[in-house]
Amino acid sequence: MDEATTQTHFRTETDDDNIVWLHFDKAGAGTNVLSTEALQELDRHIQEIRTRNPRGLVILSDKQNGFIAGADIEEFTRIQSEAQALELIHLGQAVFNRLADLTFPTVALIHGFCLGGGTELSLACRYRVARDDPGTRLGLPEVRLGIHPGFGGSVRLTPLVGGIKAMDLMLTGRTIDGRQAKRIGLVDRVGPERHLRSAARRLVLDAPPPRRPALLDRLSNHALVRPLLARVFRKQVARRASRQHYPAPYALIDVWQKHANDPERMLEAEAQSIAGLIKGVTARNLIRVFFLQEQLKGLGKEIDYKPQYVHVIGAGTMGGDIAAWCAFRGFHVSLQDQSPERIAPALQRAHKLFRRKLKHPRKIASAMDRLMPDHRGAGIERADIIIEAIFEDAEVKRSLYRDIEPQMKVGAILATNTSSIPLEELTGALQHPERLVGLHFFNPVALMQLVEIVNGRETSIEVAGKVMAFTRQLDRLPLPVTSTPGFLVNRILMPYLMEAVVLESEGTPAAIIDRAATDFGMPMGPVELADTVGLDICLHVAEILAEHFNAEIPERLKKLVADGHLGKKSGRGFYTFKKGKAVKPRVSTRGWNLEDITNRLMMRMLNEAVSCVREQVVANEELLDAGLVFGTGFAPFRGGPMHHIHAIGAAPLRKELETLEHLRGKRFTPDPGWESLITPEGDT
Repeated sequence: MDEATTQTHFRTETDDDNIVWLHFDKAGAGTNVLSTEALQELDRHIQEIRTRNPRGLVILSDKQNGFIAGADIEEFTRIQSEAQALELIHLGQAVFNRLADLTFPTVALIHGFCLGGGTELSLACRYRVARDDPGTRLGLPEVRLGIHPGFGGSVRLTPLVGGIKAMDLMLTGRTIDGRQAKRIGLVDRVGPERHLRSAARRLVLDAPPPRRPALLDRLSNHALVRPLLARVFRKQVARRASRQHYPAPYALIDVWQKHANDPERMLEAEAQSIAGLIKGVTARNLIRVFFLQEQLKGLGKEIDYKPQYVHVIGAGTMGGDIAAWCAFRGFHVSLQDQSPERIAPALQRAHKLFRRKLKHPRKIASAMDRLMPDHRGAGIERADIIIEAIFEDAEVKRSLYRDIEPQMKVGAILATNTSSIPLEELTGALQHPERLVGLHFFNPVALMQLVEIVNGRETSIEVAGKVMAFTRQLDRLPLPVTSTPGFLVNRILMPYLMEAVVLESEGTPAAIIDRAATDFGMPMGPVELADTVGLDICLHVAEILAEHFNAEIPERLKKLVADGHLGKKSGRGFYTFKKGKAVKPRVSTRGWNLEDITNRLMMRMLNEAVSCVREQVVANEELLDAGLVFGTGFAPFRGGPMHHIHAIGAAPLRKELETLEHLRGKRFTPDPGWESLITPEGDT
């Protein structure tokens, strides 16, 4: 074989037992992905190894971060037709079929990421060995890109673990660790790093019979059972996503229901289904969102900053949960408030988080040991980063800064979790304003990926960079924003929430308003969202924004807060809450113009997004879209607010705003930024 062409991404070694070890180390990349070139080279290796007829084959990765992260998503963006998509899918299927057809034992030795095409490659092996640690993740998350497994994943996984377990993995796109994979039968052996190679070798030498699923798991794929289960799967998916907006999971159910008893036919149905999906609007936009996420992940990546000690001031819901998340991610954290009694509830919530996330008593105890109550503020002096998360009052914050700055060590960073106050209103209390930066988390901290990195006029570039690096170490997505009132997410979200309040005060039932928003694709309606955030918090942020932007605040919101109806936290707001869930009355949509309601809600949001682009609150439209998708859940299948504007056309949307301005008032006045989005031909 020609070494120059066949050893670019893969290399082989043969040990004394005549076992071939095929190492994957994609050239010029930090992560292994299955590009067309890599698949073709893998195919040549498989065919060459087959002629040798070794004792067995072990496929492993030389990348520290994992086995294989999946297919090369970049190639998806270059697909121009269904025929081109089919060609790529058929290539992957053919390569994995040849791997599955080898007559000698084959083992996938898995560590770190084993996702999508990586899991599909492992399924084409006879056995799978996985490293036992939280960093090892297996799964088939293709539905998150608007497609489903296409290299034989659904064909091989369903008979291996049963239809129920397999479809749950593929329809949710969730990932599991090695132990979970072992429990469901996805992998054969799980162990520490030092035992992986010997476990793989033992499987080759002993060649035990491949795992056979339990009777119930086998029955779940039976032709008589599949239609019943398919109906259940469709109902479960419909609770999270509509077929209109997210066709991929429904397409996967259809393929499985029709063809699971005929692997060859199912492979072709799998390929044909994906070829149709991959050129659809949903897949294109979800792939765009994937790259937006990767863009945020890259921020701060090159900065060498490794803080050890974090001090959080304010043990309320936000401060306490920020402290807990920092401890969960391995930092030593001290949590300060006015008394031990104020800190205790935060520690209880932290313990609940650690139990849910870590499972093992020793790991839970270690995390709790890293989170220290500190009502006297002793941790200030040693902290590398101090995160202030107290009440949204500029004077109270300034007073705190005057007290703590003299105690801070040289080089320490002061980060505020303010959700709306410009940093320039806070820096006057500091001798070193260059080390003040905004670090705005979203609630709930353990779930929301986005963190706004707020750069004031005096914030040093070095400090902002370090905080972005710190945010990535917290496994969160940093979004650099300028220090303007409300920053990006709250500034765009608030007009949308206020319009919902106006609609409700006009007599539109809250459930109808929320239905209009969720039909558009929002994960939660604006009325329920306001109740969940807290109406007092919404009012406070609205007041700050109203002061700067001369906006009106609905009287209905003021009255609810004055009456103590704060939403979920008080048990009553626009909705009544029972056991933490909104009780929504059943209201017929008949007689209500949902399209008009949606227009009023979304045009307020889109108009503010255009304003933020014009004022350069973020550097570009891509970052704005990323911020709203990951900070508010803005319908991912639409690709973000600005992408949605360009898809619909700026000219007709501005005209819609002008109509609403005439009918509803100045709050719908089109921002001047629309002009730059409209071409001479009248579109974007």
